[in-house]
Amino acid sequence: MSSIHVSTTVNGDEVEFLCDPRETLLDVLRDRLGLTGAKEGCGTGDCGACSVTVDDRLVCSCLMLGAEAEGKTINTVEGIADGEKLHPLQEKFIEYAALQCGICTPGILVATKSLLEKHPDPTESQVRYWLAGNLCRCTGYDKIIRAVMDTAADMRKAS
Repeated sequence: MSSIHVSTTVNGDEVEFLCDPRETLLDVLRDRLGLTGAKEGCGTGDCGACSVTVDDRLVCSCLMLGAEAEGKTINTVEGIADGEKLHPLQEKFIEYAALQCGICTPGILVATKSLLEKHPDPTESQVRYWLAGNLCRCTGYDKIIRAVMDTAADMRKAS
């Protein structure tokens, strides 16, 4: 089977790659582009560990083919920080110890950043609903929810 040539934008950089027509976006990001932040937790779209945004829409990259990225804008956890400066969400996750093993953390950070971009003043219920597709087996969710709510409050004050 022949490879497919794909041109896309990942974390603000224009990139090109060749991929197998059956290759997932997750595999392309990890194996072809070296962006290993997104994790394969389940491979069926149930856990959210592979969450990225595609054209500002939150998706499970294990369910999208790499070839479907043609002409799209993709953002991964690697694009959240500004160089060495962490995004406020990342800082709050550290402050609140809202992570343990780290498998779910990249997907949760991508999902909550997407939430705050669309809803800068979310209720706790909205945060919980938005994160319903992201499973964490280590921390529970209380620290994660508190970190997101505190980040939202800080970001509103700063704007």
